[in-house]
Amino acid sequence: MEGTIVVFALLVLAAITIGLGVRIVPQGSKHVVQRLGKYHKTLPPGLNIIIPYVDSVAYRISTKDIVLDIPSQEVITRDNVVIIANAVAYINILSPEKAVYGVEDYELAIRNLVQTSLRSIVGEMDLDDALSSRDQIKAKLKSSISDDISDWGITLKTVEIQDINPSGTMQQAMEEQAAAERQRRATVTRADGEKTAAILEAEGRLEASRRDAEAKVVLATATKEAIEKVTEGIQDKELPAVFLLGERYVEAMREMAKSDNSKLVLLPGDIPAAVRGLMNFQK
Repeated sequence: MEGTIVVFALLVLAAITIGLGVRIVPQGSKHVVQRLGKYHKTLPPGLNIIIPYVDSVAYRISTKDIVLDIPSQEVITRDNVVIIANAVAYINILSPEKAVYGVEDYELAIRNLVQTSLRSIVGEMDLDDALSSRDQIKAKLKSSISDDISDWGITLKTVEIQDINPSGTMQQAMEEQAAAERQRRATVTRADGEKTAAILEAEGRLEASRRDAEAKVVLATATKEAIEKVTEGIQDKELPAVFLLGERYVEAMREMAKSDNSKLVLLPGDIPAAVRGLMNFQK
């Protein structure tokens, strides 16, 4: 009975020992092995054998691309404007032993590096450049970080600027400035329109006056020619004047008839005699 228990205990111990000595590493991972508290080797994916009780797996590291979200932070530009910026970094661990022994917490260290470098880069740019130069910021950020994290066996695949926006106070000021600029442009446009309309109206009045003057000249010339023709035809010095005054007399009567205050207009039966009377009265 006692022999059976001993054999069973030995079998259990053997199973435990084999279990401790055999390590299966999944694809996309590497295991860092310590021997008696000191780094020994890194196990690749697949079946691996270690010495039980002497070797132990201290760290399990993913070799897949890791996405690190960089928290938002306030950054001051060269022209003293506060903006809010955040980013995301994609890293890959090439040497797990360097990542775990070279820095206490590589994820925290990389986040701090990105934030510090981002503040430094944006601090050398004006607001307009910072808002419109994401690719330039990205390139400088990747260049400044890659050398630092390579000592930890980590490569920076890429870093992207997620958001880079002015602070709430600055956004309000920019909106007010934009509204004022739009109002100024509207005022200038309206003033230009009114100026153009006034010029066109004045030019129209000038052209109308010129045309009226030309028409009067043409009419006077025609009247003169008509009188000369009549005078030549009848060889009478008085009749042309009677003709001209009679024409004016009839025109005046016509205008009087159009007046709202006039109710009745009487014309003399003998207009030429009336015109001659006016001529004698003027004399």
